[in-house]
Amino acid sequence: MNNEEILFREVQRFPHWRMMVMLAIPPAIFTVLSIWQAALGHPVGNKPMTNAGLVTMAVFLWLVYLRLITVRLETVVRRGGIDVRMRGFFRRRRIEADNIKSAKVIAFDPVKDYGGYGIRATRRGLVMLARGTRGVRMELKKGGAATIGSERPEELAAAIRRMG
Repeated sequence: MNNEEILFREVQRFPHWRMMVMLAIPPAIFTVLSIWQAALGHPVGNKPMTNAGLVTMAVFLWLVYLRLITVRLETVVRRGGIDVRMRGFFRRRRIEADNIKSAKVIAFDPVKDYGGYGIRATRRGLVMLARGTRGVRMELKKGGAATIGSERPEELAAAIRRMG
């Protein structure tokens, strides 16, 4: 890891509570079906899955659920650049300080403007969003743009200006 002084650090949780509830529905359904068939002895459907298949699917879906609700977007600004990591999905992006032309605080609609949350390349440039509707948009010297969502966009923009 880089030993440079950290100018700004923010860790954002991804799922909102509504999203966590929606993501829990499939594993909960398979858990109920597993109990209904395996424990109570009532087959599910005309051609039911095996008990082991239902239980395995329920466990697998709960593991996926636990993985999804622990994902974090970490933004670290140092003198040399900005590191954005999506912890849990092993995605990482680095924007070098000497490639940033300008940075400004913006408001946006994550779904309408960028197609949702996450780290992705869009027609509007590189986008790194976890939650909220505010962030910092940077124009890059090598062309294009990058947007980082933040719950503290003014501090992030100030750190980006200080780094370079």
